[in-house]
Amino acid sequence: MFTQFSTWDIVRNLLEGGKWTLALTLIAFVLGGIAGLLVLFARIAGSRLLQTASKAYIEVFQGTPLLMQLFIVFFGLSLAGVDVSPWVAAAIGLTLFTSAYLAEIWRGCVESVSKGQWEASASLAMRYTEQMRYVILPQALRIAIPPTVGFSVQVVKGTAVASIIGFAELTKTGSMLANATFQPFMVFGFVALGYFFLCYPLSLYAKHLERKFHVAR
Repeated sequence: MFTQFSTWDIVRNLLEGGKWTLALTLIAFVLGGIAGLLVLFARIAGSRLLQTASKAYIEVFQGTPLLMQLFIVFFGLSLAGVDVSPWVAAAIGLTLFTSAYLAEIWRGCVESVSKGQWEASASLAMRYTEQMRYVILPQALRIAIPPTVGFSVQVVKGTAVASIIGFAELTKTGSMLANATFQPFMVFGFVALGYFFLCYPLSLYAKHLERKFHVAR
């Protein structure tokens, strides 16, 4: 029996899906940031083994599609005997994806700190860890904030891929509603607006921070 959906029913269900999109974004960004920081330290460490391993990690996740990564996590873990829900698989996949990009963004920010800062801190007899903690990282942090906020837009849009493995975020909810209402143009129009309202403020904030820190420097 055909169920009639009002416009409010469609919007209400999409808002529910948008809530899960936002939750997945926050989890992926927070956990990806923590993992990305560890990869960054390995990437700039003095150990050649750590540098090689972290570089390989970054190249794998940057050089392969996010969709394939989600498939490997979701179906690969299941084949290995580990039963994971679409929610957990999406969180793991997006966390790994995010960590690789954030590590590379932050590495560029650390390397953009002038060589003179390293030399000046070394002349004060600072150890490497002290140089990083008190001199390099505070300066790199100011440089890293705008591109980090800007990358969060890509994480929001990347959550749409999680619909392929059955996670009911904004895109998956829109797809189910389009099939139920036979109004794909209206439904996906609302979906597009949902992503716009999530991403546009982040884009504006990233531009604001970029101008602010550029002037400060």
